[in-house]
Amino acid sequence: MEAFVIGTEDRSAPTLALFAGVHGLERVGTHVVLSYLESLFEQLVWDTDLQAVFSEMRVVALPLVNPGGMYLRTRSNPRGVDLMRNAPLDADGDPHWLVGGHRLSPKLPWFRGNETTGLEVEAESLTRLMHEEVLSARVSLALDVHSGFGITDRLWYPWARTRSPIPDLGQMERLSGLLNRTYPHHIYLVEAQSESYTTHGDLWDYLYLEHLRTLRSEGRFFLPLTLEMGSWNWVRKNPRQLLSRLGAFNPGKQHRYERTMRRHLLLVDFLRRAVRHSTAWLSTIAPAK
Repeated sequence: MEAFVIGTEDRSAPTLALFAGVHGLERVGTHVVLSYLESLFEQLVWDTDLQAVFSEMRVVALPLVNPGGMYLRTRSNPRGVDLMRNAPLDADGDPHWLVGGHRLSPKLPWFRGNETTGLEVEAESLTRLMHEEVLSARVSLALDVHSGFGITDRLWYPWARTRSPIPDLGQMERLSGLLNRTYPHHIYLVEAQSESYTTHGDLWDYLYLEHLRTLRSEGRFFLPLTLEMGSWNWVRKNPRQLLSRLGAFNPGKQHRYERTMRRHLLLVDFLRRAVRHSTAWLSTIAPAK
């Protein structure tokens, strides 16, 4: 799986990873990541200060994780598997029926895949990319961009599998506090994903837990975040979007699309600076659990 890798060749350098297009219906997420990259590339042409910054850090970006699903206009991949329910990880308790992930049939949404087949090729490729280019960093953050839930733009952190707090809750609160102080009028509701719902098989829970068990002892820090754009707002303003398969997940009007392309650039740039200047919020790293 090809990705953009920008910055120093030192894989231990602070790294921000950007992903989108895990669900094929959510095209706007891919466009947001591409919009950020276009802006970043243009700045790197003339901004010598920014060029110096990237001699000390990296951005790894995969704007489209599920190309087959996007081509077919489906949430799942071409085999009918929801990639965000595909990891070998079960939730605590009983998540909502179907929505939390199931193994009934690929004809139903939120299908986890068959237990014996392991990770789907797209999920396996994402996992391999993370190990090769991101998790070897001293400090790394990942942002996965989605749409299709609620009317508020949410910035989710783990867990999706349990309502128990993550070991790095203190670090996450410091990062959130830094965001609040830097941009006190920002638009995001920052919360654990389990505040909204829990699921089986979350890929980011899987990678975060794997990191805690294997690389945390080396003093490395990794935290995955999910931007869940509140697409119900677009539907509320333009109900006719529901006549389209893509309408519930993407802005239908051009001016709303353009606003969305601008809307999240500040967040991505904040995370880029936060990962480089992690001493501003990252203190004692929590041990693995």
